[in-house]
Amino acid sequence: MTSIRLNLPTLLNCLLICVTLLLNNRCCVVAKWYHRPNVVLILTDDLDVVIGGMTPLNKTKKLIGEAGITFTNAFVASPLCCPSRASILTGKYPHNHHVINNTLEGNCSSTAWQKTQEPKTFPALLQAYAGYQTFFAGKYLNQYGNPDAGGVEHVPLGWDYWVGLERNSRYYNYTLSVNGKPKKHGGNYSEDYLTDVLDKHWLIRQAKTPMTNSSIELLDEAYRKRWRTLLSVDDLVEKVVKRLEVRGELDNTYIIFTSDNGYHTGQFSLPLDKRQLYESDIRVPLLIRGPNIKPNQTTGLAVQNVDLGPTILDMAGYNVSKTAMDGMSFLSVLEGSVNSTMWRTDFLVEYEGEGSNVSDPACPLLGPGVSVCFPDCVCEDSFNNTYACVRTVAPSANLQYCEFDDNEVFVEVYNITVDPYQLINLAKTIDQEVLEKMNHRLMMLQSCSGQSCRTPGVYDTRYTFDPHLMFSNRSHRRNRLRRA
Repeated sequence: MTSIRLNLPTLLNCLLICVTLLLNNRCCVVAKWYHRPNVVLILTDDLDVVIGGMTPLNKTKKLIGEAGITFTNAFVASPLCCPSRASILTGKYPHNHHVINNTLEGNCSSTAWQKTQEPKTFPALLQAYAGYQTFFAGKYLNQYGNPDAGGVEHVPLGWDYWVGLERNSRYYNYTLSVNGKPKKHGGNYSEDYLTDVLDKHWLIRQAKTPMTNSSIELLDEAYRKRWRTLLSVDDLVEKVVKRLEVRGELDNTYIIFTSDNGYHTGQFSLPLDKRQLYESDIRVPLLIRGPNIKPNQTTGLAVQNVDLGPTILDMAGYNVSKTAMDGMSFLSVLEGSVNSTMWRTDFLVEYEGEGSNVSDPACPLLGPGVSVCFPDCVCEDSFNNTYACVRTVAPSANLQYCEFDDNEVFVEVYNITVDPYQLINLAKTIDQEVLEKMNHRLMMLQSCSGQSCRTPGVYDTRYTFDPHLMFSNRSHRRNRLRRA
């Protein structure tokens, strides 16, 4: 057995998943498994790629990106922590794993999640069927440790060693679940800093432009703090790589570096958050090194976080077709054996907005239904910030088509090639046939499961369009996530 030992207070806001081969006394099995690889997944929290999030990570870019492959078109299935992390673990879109937001009521680490989804995550499959030993440290799901869902005593299925953060990201004064036993940490930097220890839709139009001086000062300070935090993440990556090298395991280990979602700091005059449909929030970094991956590669093929689970299972030699995962393995991309003309050309992004049933006393004019409001009464979310998008990345099109689940059924369409900052909504001017095809494709993806999530997209030469199916499922599709 091989493993990585790190002092417990080393991991962030950053999740470290290690799966290492578990050797046993069955000689024939050991002979078969001996050369199968280790896998290390380093998952950061809210690390963007659009607004410079990777700039401070020089060690990470050198030790993983330059030693392997960098994906320039990596996206998430939902730009919010818990739904996104659930997609990584299960390989499923939110409409199939039913985690819709960061609350317990939204199925985030709920007892229902624990019973129905945790047994099917890629770590559980690796542990139960592929002979791997698993280790977890850092942030799991936002409601993990909630006393109404088993508390920190609950250790999710699939983990041999578990060091899970109670609830959401904190840098000091937090509690870790160490194999189901609580361990509290205080405010001592050297011992307890968690990063070292482990036309828009109306919601956009309500933002104040230009931003107030106080908001700009808040954003500048937040941006500086994000970069300072990332330096600790960079150090963590270096420690992991060096430890693997010392143990002689580096060449037999896949190291995956990515994030659960992007982030914005002032884009569209919105203060600080994610959960919007724009590139800043749905794009993430993805760097991978490992066996049979040539160094200094870059690929523009589109991948999504629902693909991480299938890919890791494929790396371990597990038959991905035995799972019900929506994503697809991109191991062939890593090894340079993919037929790029047959690769996917689109995927689904979906989010269900959150709001409060009562008005914010500081912003009474806004009324109920909004949430995550800042002092100048600009809010980041609302009940009707519920949307689904088809994001197309194809040789002939770089397009985003989104529909909101609101009274208007508001539509946003962007040509990312000519409008990378998504300033011009083409919904009123784009060809009607394109709108119809994208609406049809969106309906298909919102009801997909498993293989049906990997059918050809609108800009794939294998795509077929039946106009008789147009709009027939609209009433069924609206509020689909909410009913789930």
